[in-house]
Amino acid sequence: MTNPLYDTLFGRYAGQDSVFLHLPDGRTWTHAAFVNLAAQYAGLLNAFGLTAGDRLAVQIPKSPEALAVYAACVQAGIVFLPLNTAYTPDEVSYFVENSGAGVVLCDPAREGALRPIADQFGAQLETLGDEGNGTFADKATRMPAVHPTVERTSDDLAAFLYTSGTTGRSKGAMLTQENLLSNARTLTAAWHFTADDVLLHALPIFHTHGLFVGTNITLLAGGQMVFLPKFDIDALLTHMPKSTTMMGVPTFYTRLLSDPRFTKELTAHMRLFISGSAPLLAETHVQFEKRTGHRILERYGMTETNMNTSNPYDGERRAGTVGFPLSGTEVKITDSKSGTTLPDGEIGQIEVRGPNVFKGYWQMPEKTAEELRDDGFFITGDLGRFDEDGYLHIVGRNKDLIISGGYNIYPKEIELLLDEVDGVMESAVIGVPHADFGETVVAILVPENGAQLDLDAVASEIKPSLARFKQPQKLVTLSELPRNTMGKVQKNALRAQFADSVPA
Repeated sequence: MTNPLYDTLFGRYAGQDSVFLHLPDGRTWTHAAFVNLAAQYAGLLNAFGLTAGDRLAVQIPKSPEALAVYAACVQAGIVFLPLNTAYTPDEVSYFVENSGAGVVLCDPAREGALRPIADQFGAQLETLGDEGNGTFADKATRMPAVHPTVERTSDDLAAFLYTSGTTGRSKGAMLTQENLLSNARTLTAAWHFTADDVLLHALPIFHTHGLFVGTNITLLAGGQMVFLPKFDIDALLTHMPKSTTMMGVPTFYTRLLSDPRFTKELTAHMRLFISGSAPLLAETHVQFEKRTGHRILERYGMTETNMNTSNPYDGERRAGTVGFPLSGTEVKITDSKSGTTLPDGEIGQIEVRGPNVFKGYWQMPEKTAEELRDDGFFITGDLGRFDEDGYLHIVGRNKDLIISGGYNIYPKEIELLLDEVDGVMESAVIGVPHADFGETVVAILVPENGAQLDLDAVASEIKPSLARFKQPQKLVTLSELPRNTMGKVQKNALRAQFADSVPA
């Protein structure tokens, strides 16, 4: 193969009139139409002066055309840099400068805000809207629907994905063709995807989950996607009977469960629900299975590695765990100071090695050296443990570890207890500054609908299960926890909000 990723996922569909995408308005896209448009886009990017190895930054709404931009970059050997559509112009400015993107592609509605940024860093600005409109789309109509595929190797870069940057500047994770292709092959096999599958796709495509997991698997398996522009409960319920699989974040499943129209009969045609990007509450597992008869399959991945572990397709899908290492991927738990591998049952940092692990951080050799060991293991920053049956439990982020009076406190241990208290829908435990102990524990609780929490009673209920140094010094309630677009609780925001909440 001259270009492994393109040839495997896209090129093989040239001229095929099989259906690839179903849109909510009833329109469909064939594989041939998609590949032809991608070729026009690839030709236009080359006409703009981008060549293999150059970067294209995109901040555009989800659409079939937006997905074709990804395919075009792969065909032309251009490094694809998708950006969260919620990023502000100031944030986009950093990504454009840091990546050295030669072209910036944005929503027509944001052209005025982003043009000064593109001009400042010498990038060309083009637009592409959610209906395939914009300057980029207009110029592409003049390009031929066939374009030479640039020769690439499995070790060549295919994409940059920037980390969320909650503890400093975002880092550009460099992902190779092999990173993406090997993970797609592994997941297609692990989750039994075939050409008969129809994926209900409501995730964004600026993130690993929706782009490199959902899309790549579907293309590799030869299946179809119901391609929704965003999460919309009515659209999900409408299209679910015609779908076989769905990938979502926990919010998708809690919202579905809150709707009485979501029934066992509605899910009768489905074979698999997958959840990731944030932890799924055990109660959600229980309620979902009771309502539908389906057991959600939870997995674990991250920007730098794609997917690492998964609960089994066949076998027990254990709530509160992310299953076993995927085929070809090694996962170990190590001591954060010595790097020594810890025995099962002990909590330590999670390290991962395999063909899915990224190449390093763009223009950050020191950061790469800190987190990517010489032997290929990546220090994820997550804390976890293996149980006696080999299931991986995620305890939290290393940066979320609370050290109070010299003792390590793992927030997840306390959160699991709080979530079991009647009237508590979910919780988040953080460490805040304390003059004597360095840090102390604060618990933020979200009440169930209509519940009035007696915080003293909650504290008393969990007290017998926790050593004194682990017991929250303060409990507070919020109507909801702050989350990013992928549903992850933003504990850095909570730490800032409650930094002065506990007097010394």
